[in-house]
Amino acid sequence: MSQPYQDTPLSFAGMTFTSRLLVGTGKYKDMQQTADAIETSGAQIVTVAVRRTNIGQNPDEPNLLDVISPDKYTLLPNTAGCYSAKDAVRTCRLARELLGGHDLVKLEVLGDEKTLYPNVTQTLIAARELIDDGFKVMVYTSDDPIIAKELEDMGCVAVMPLGSLIGSGLGIRNPHNIQLILENAKVPILVDAGVGTASDAAIAMELGCDGVLMNTAIAAAGNPVLMASAMNKAIQAGREAYLAGRMPRKLYASASSPLAGSFF
Repeated sequence: MSQPYQDTPLSFAGMTFTSRLLVGTGKYKDMQQTADAIETSGAQIVTVAVRRTNIGQNPDEPNLLDVISPDKYTLLPNTAGCYSAKDAVRTCRLARELLGGHDLVKLEVLGDEKTLYPNVTQTLIAARELIDDGFKVMVYTSDDPIIAKELEDMGCVAVMPLGSLIGSGLGIRNPHNIQLILENAKVPILVDAGVGTASDAAIAMELGCDGVLMNTAIAAAGNPVLMASAMNKAIQAGREAYLAGRMPRKLYASASSPLAGSFF
């Protein structure tokens, strides 16, 4: 009997992870629901919006780290809410100070408040400055294969093209571009933004992505903890389907059972 394929772990920045699902901490009704959903998701990497979440900068407010312990999860401070390279770099440096020298960050520089589409020009500037300052940068960007390759060549440890607009729940709108990015990449490619339900996550993994980052898809679900469980399973199923190799698409029907040797 053949044995199931033994997958390799997700690896970047000198670290390895068995889970390929990365989750955020925003939009939950309270800290306890945040903790429950993240635990159920099986995620090992948790991203935190430094400009919107208290991780120690406001000592008189509830601290997210009380329920999302750095001893249990790899924290990924992000620059959500930043619209310039200057603000993004400052936010990453603040996170490094608050977290005792933590240098793994998720860079996102947004273009406008309506679409939250990445400002690629400012993203490139910020990525270069952060890398030169010793940060390990995972970068949110458009699904442009040329920009993705430029960010990789610059030294980003992972490139995170959007599936669709942040918080839209529209799923993977341009799988062809994601495939082009994957074809040329030598660093992990993780879909970031746009996932709405479990099938979206599975599609991203079936394309060959190394992982998926999501927040709203879980936090805005009717039952966030149950959706976290669904996403956990979808990531695993999509990864296994990619590794197994799907059957080729055909224009016409093909009988499931062979006709040779039939009795009548």
